[in-house]
Amino acid sequence: MFKKDEQSKDSIFFRDGIRQIDFVLSYVDDIKKEAELKAERRKEFEQNLRKTGLELEIEDKRNSEDGRTYFVKIHAPWEVLVTYAEVLGIKMPIKESDIPPAENIPFSYMLGPLKLPKNVRHPRPEYFTAQFTRHRQELFLIEDESSFFPSSMRNRIVYYILSRCPFGIEDGKKKFGIERLLTSNTYSSAYPLHDGQYWKPSEPPNPVNERHILFQNWARFSYFYKEQPLDLVRNYFGEKIAMYFVFLGFYTEMLSFAAIVGLACFIYGLLSMHSNSSSSEICDPTVGGQIIMCPLCDQVCDYWRLNTTCLASKISHLFDNESTVFFAIFMGIWVTLFLEFWKQRQARMEYEWDLVDFEEEQQQLQLRPEFEAMCKHRKMNAVTKEMEPYMPLWSRLPWYFLSGATVTFWMALVIACMVAVIVYRLSVFATFASFMESEASFKHVKSFLTPQIATSLSGSCLNFIVILILNFIYEKISVWITKMEIPRTYQEYESSLTLKMFLFQFVNFYSSCFYVAFFKGKFVGYPGKYTYLFHAWRSEECDPGGCLIELTAQLTIIMTGKQIFGNVKEAIYPMVLNWWRRRKARTNSEKLYSRWEQDHDLETFGSLGLFYEYLETVTQFGFVTLFVASFPLAPLLALLNNIIEIRVDAWKLTTQYRRPVAAKAHSIGVWQDILYGMAVLSVATNAFIVAFTSDIIPRLVYYYAYSTDDTEPMRGYVNDSLSTFLIADFPNHTAPSEKRDFVTCRYRDYRYPPDHDQKYFHNMQYWHVLAAKMTFIIVMEHVVFLVKFLLAWMIPDVPKVVLDRIKREKLMTVKILHDFELHKLKENLKISSNELAKQVLIQENKAQLAKSAI
Repeated sequence: MFKKDEQSKDSIFFRDGIRQIDFVLSYVDDIKKEAELKAERRKEFEQNLRKTGLELEIEDKRNSEDGRTYFVKIHAPWEVLVTYAEVLGIKMPIKESDIPPAENIPFSYMLGPLKLPKNVRHPRPEYFTAQFTRHRQELFLIEDESSFFPSSMRNRIVYYILSRCPFGIEDGKKKFGIERLLTSNTYSSAYPLHDGQYWKPSEPPNPVNERHILFQNWARFSYFYKEQPLDLVRNYFGEKIAMYFVFLGFYTEMLSFAAIVGLACFIYGLLSMHSNSSSSEICDPTVGGQIIMCPLCDQVCDYWRLNTTCLASKISHLFDNESTVFFAIFMGIWVTLFLEFWKQRQARMEYEWDLVDFEEEQQQLQLRPEFEAMCKHRKMNAVTKEMEPYMPLWSRLPWYFLSGATVTFWMALVIACMVAVIVYRLSVFATFASFMESEASFKHVKSFLTPQIATSLSGSCLNFIVILILNFIYEKISVWITKMEIPRTYQEYESSLTLKMFLFQFVNFYSSCFYVAFFKGKFVGYPGKYTYLFHAWRSEECDPGGCLIELTAQLTIIMTGKQIFGNVKEAIYPMVLNWWRRRKARTNSEKLYSRWEQDHDLETFGSLGLFYEYLETVTQFGFVTLFVASFPLAPLLALLNNIIEIRVDAWKLTTQYRRPVAAKAHSIGVWQDILYGMAVLSVATNAFIVAFTSDIIPRLVYYYAYSTDDTEPMRGYVNDSLSTFLIADFPNHTAPSEKRDFVTCRYRDYRYPPDHDQKYFHNMQYWHVLAAKMTFIIVMEHVVFLVKFLLAWMIPDVPKVVLDRIKREKLMTVKILHDFELHKLKENLKISSNELAKQVLIQENKAQLAKSAI
């Protein structure tokens, strides 16, 4: 008789201590009217599972911690594993590899402190592998049947069976799949077990606790400078999750180069800030202090002196200097190198993880159970010549229209919210301006907090809050809409959701940055003829030093805020949920808190867990590439975030989430195409930022064409960049209420003065500057794209070393299979010849006996 108190809390075996638990299902007795239906479904489902060969053991609710949850433990015996390993085309080792490891790079000994122990980096030797076939079991290196298939592979096989196992016929349709049972609450959860506790190693007879090894060497923040144990991650979580961490790690490595160059550009701006002639003139009381600027809003705003923006002009120089052009070009080349080298890293991982011949059809192109359940029609597959579920386009067309309309509506809502924030900025600016002018207590603050900066910062913070709210709501809606489309395969489902989420997030996170970069201050008009939004609010003007400083502030707030919020949410949210779940569950503390119950109380990673991780990383990639010309410190912020992100993601997967079902993937999928699209777009956006948002081109035009001082060519630039307006020409509804002694005021533009025949029309310098801006955009784009194409052509997608290794492995695999088949044939022939000789001998003996009898 099994004695419960004698079983270890961390046991991952059935009660006999021999059969390993590969999967766990749980359910709670339902007292509602559907209780009988659910019980019947469970009974049918479990009977069908046993028919496939799986072995089940049920823990009664009286043995559970809360006294109400049943646990169904599932074990896949050897015969089931070998059958489905063949069905899924799983590759298994046939011989230890004799290919020598790659040569160490020069000075690799200097990277010693970053390395992990060899047994952690490479927990298993390298093998030649072949697709498993149960009729050739002698070919494979099977030392112990219980450990031949790793636990991740076992849970993948069991989940494959669970997702296709029928549980009855309802409404004339065959119902099947664990996902459908989970959706209907027939079962409350389904998950594979962790190896044991993450804070201590397992005790015999349990196998090696890889979860503990991962926690010690990967999921601790104190190991932030160490490399990742990617092979161990792959063995424990599967290739799909491991590929995400390969990508995140490689992206972080490449960011370190961009961060160093960006920091150098920032330091250059810092060192040259005090020697900048433009800010020196603005700050000079005899120059900037004597220039009277036109009011920034109607009636309420007063005239102001240019030197009040002294500090803003100095800060603007940090990000708007000669190095801006260099950094924009550098990032255009960097993004190409990143994507090309990523293709090489991906090819190397495909080879090392036996994914070279992996076909997506094995997993991603399988029909979704929901699709099969909803289909009423069947159609012959032209390839397989088998009847398959088929859903005509007309039945899905209404959902496609609804989906498109929903995405368009939400993107329009984002634009509307952005316009609302612009209206807020326009309406609040006047308040800030009048309040800060009238209040004496703000005199000391005005030197660094001007009305423009105060409005910009408050508007950016408000915009960030709106972004988070819209993002939270849209996530729920997009998942629901995608399910309603009834995608045929898992790949279609993920691609559809990816498109919706990315389009929305692109508009949501970047629209305000696009506005500041390309629209703000570009269509203002001039003092006598301003442009108005909705005929009520005057268009925003840029600081006299340009809009780049506002774009930098906007980008910093959104990017930093998103990263901090994301990391806090990822770390705290599952921890709080798990604590609350454990607190609710422990009603009978004297009972055993078993391994499956501990995992049951953890948070579920979910099928879309990895999707949101990729989405977060790709959104950050957009900030780093699309607007990086305005903020050279963006790669450094991203680098610091990703160093934390890797360990936070590792920690939550290892400690706070149930073990995900292992899945294969040979690439990052559709995200790679999105990265390529953003890389191309980034060249154009950075060229336009340098040309139209930065002040570098007007300064260069003045330096080469309009400067009259040979000793100090930039002297007089500030005065030259400001046009003159006659105060008497102000319309009554726009002029300040208080009368001043000034005759004229200045504004940022290139227009003829009031005493000219074509007063207030654009002068020739405006067209020279515009031509220079357009020329710069064309030249920069062509140079960067030329370098991009050359690099893409020069750098092969698959390194030659990897190609040679793939060829060598294929050759050796064919040879091993040939030798095996030849040996088997010889043995069969030997047995046949022996049998023939034996039959001949028997016949001869019979003949001799017959002769002697005669």
